[in-house]
Amino acid sequence: MLTLRNQVFRPLLETCAFEKAKLARSLLIEGLPSGSNVQLSEPIGIPGRPAKPELLDHIVLKQRSIRTLEGRAALIHSLAHIELNAIDLALDVVWRFPRMPEDFYRQWLTVAQEEAFHFQLLRSHLCSLGYDYGSFPAHKALWEMAERTKDDVLARISLVPRTLEARGLDASPLVKAKLVGAGDSRAGEILDVILRDEIGHVAIGNYWYRWLCKERGLNEISAYQLLTEKYRAPKPRGPFNLEGRRAAGFTEEELQNLS
Repeated sequence: MLTLRNQVFRPLLETCAFEKAKLARSLLIEGLPSGSNVQLSEPIGIPGRPAKPELLDHIVLKQRSIRTLEGRAALIHSLAHIELNAIDLALDVVWRFPRMPEDFYRQWLTVAQEEAFHFQLLRSHLCSLGYDYGSFPAHKALWEMAERTKDDVLARISLVPRTLEARGLDASPLVKAKLVGAGDSRAGEILDVILRDEIGHVAIGNYWYRWLCKERGLNEISAYQLLTEKYRAPKPRGPFNLEGRRAAGFTEEELQNLS
């Protein structure tokens, strides 16, 4: 029987990036049972990867000047790669973790659809510059945290939306300034859409992190510190988008702890 949870396998296993985004946007959020009590088995091939781009360690990726067309395209390509991975991350949360409230699954399905829309926006702009997704190599670090946290929903929610995606909130204004400063106003408009939606995604992560901490009787601050150490999460580095983080639901104590 099709459920909110098992319907995500089709886009999650899809190896064509463009079809993955299309399938993610077509997922049903209403009208299906959640299947929340079923422990689903992991199929082979998660997540589906396209043949291109070539995935490399981030330290060996070539840096290109933002003042050139190729450099702007490479930066937009890296953003599209992040959004494609974000589709998989949201879909993976939906199928992997049973016995959560129905709103949990519906909200992460909505996140997956918005990430797919972001990918489509960036890919369309990339094509307008004479390139496409797969034209440049990309880094392979984004799925590593998903692998590390696959056995604990608290760790996943804490360290993906609240840590990795929150870093995106910090980076977005700087990246926008670079692209607009180089004459790419369309990229700036797309980044405004992405930042607006990503604040909402991080807010969803904050809500469910606090819900899970309450369910387990954990202190939110100390639990986060323990999780970051256990799973070797990257340390946040400034400058921080404090306005964006506040809008996403971070407390003043959490913002103070960033430094």
